[in-house]
Amino acid sequence: MLGYFDQLKTNELTPSGTPKDNFHFSQDTAEYNELSQSGISSGYGFDWEFGSTTVPRVLTVRFTEPGSPAATAGVPRGATLSRINGVDFVNDNTQQGVNAINAALFPEDAGTVTSFEFVQVDGPTLSVDITSGDISVTPVQNAKVLDTENGKTGYFQFNTFIVTAQEGLIDAFDMFVEENVTELVIDLRYNGGGRLALASQLSYMIAGPNQTNNATFETLRFNDKNPNTNPVTGETVRPTPFYRNVIDYNAGQLTDTLLPSLSLTKVYVLATGATCSASEAVMNALRGIDVEVVQIGSTTCGKPYGFYPTDNCGETYFTIQFQGVNNKGFGDYADGFMPTTTPNFDFELPGCEVEDDFTASLGDPNEGMLSAALEYAATGSCPEVVTSNGVADVKALRSNQSALGGEKLIPIDKPEQRKENFILHNKINQPVIQERK
Repeated sequence: MLGYFDQLKTNELTPSGTPKDNFHFSQDTAEYNELSQSGISSGYGFDWEFGSTTVPRVLTVRFTEPGSPAATAGVPRGATLSRINGVDFVNDNTQQGVNAINAALFPEDAGTVTSFEFVQVDGPTLSVDITSGDISVTPVQNAKVLDTENGKTGYFQFNTFIVTAQEGLIDAFDMFVEENVTELVIDLRYNGGGRLALASQLSYMIAGPNQTNNATFETLRFNDKNPNTNPVTGETVRPTPFYRNVIDYNAGQLTDTLLPSLSLTKVYVLATGATCSASEAVMNALRGIDVEVVQIGSTTCGKPYGFYPTDNCGETYFTIQFQGVNNKGFGDYADGFMPTTTPNFDFELPGCEVEDDFTASLGDPNEGMLSAALEYAATGSCPEVVTSNGVADVKALRSNQSALGGEKLIPIDKPEQRKENFILHNKINQPVIQERK
């Protein structure tokens, strides 16, 4: 079945020459259900930034999940891995060493003790033993209100559109409403997507009732053989509205409880190449109702497509089945949304190109991307580009590879690859949620 499934993948390219389908995959159904419903996965609690998977390897901590073994061990953002279980993580190019690294980075069982050695941004080495466990993902983190030149500015880090995110989003927006926030910065730099219903709810909480009234969050566009009928459900294609109510996700129904909202006409989004799918759907949907989206960071991953997860004999399959378009009918951003000072195309957004800054914590006003957003809000222009982000220069490191004498470089695996596939390349559409009768 898997072999046949892989043969169905298209070989077509986007206008820029990149593959149209980078997102076709399958996953064990039990694992998929556990992660999508509860946000629980196994590991240490690291979210990694891969600079290089071959020597000289660069693996940097983006952040650690609150309460996880990695967080408890005090491993800070920006720390780079130097040794693991005694193996030289950066330079070991033996198969034995690579196997040991792979086994240590993502152990099969909880309770595995692994020795890590990190080089921190400020220089000193940090050596810690960390025990793997079941990690509960916290989708909404670092929600806060900042006093800025432009008034009260809300900020929150949002990592994934899973069911458990609803409560965190509501708590954050309740705080923003209570504090009379007039500017909002949403940190989506590591948010790869998830449930479109949550994306619709978030968009409503930003834009409020007046701007979303009778407007469409997103409409699914299938192929030319199915212009009006959903070939998966057999139902007439109906636009997804901006959901303004709390959702009972277990029952798949809207409740009578109204969501908090800010009714903003402009929002600042921190984005990178890891900003994907449902995150991009939020950006696209807001632009579809003329809410200005200012993009700070770099080009997003470019995924206007999505799936209906389909189980078959314990394996859940994800195939590109639809494209999402906004209230204006736009959904052509397969090469990603791009920040620019002079937007000319619909996939170009006003904003600034800024590198991810690993020298400061997420949510710190001095962190490069957040700082740039705050300066843009105050002045309407981009700051000087920050060139030092605390991550090793891979090109410079590669210039020193002559010692390998042309030896074949052995790549390590990426940790939690299945989780990454599910989160980073997914735009989950479930049947339209009906109002409670």
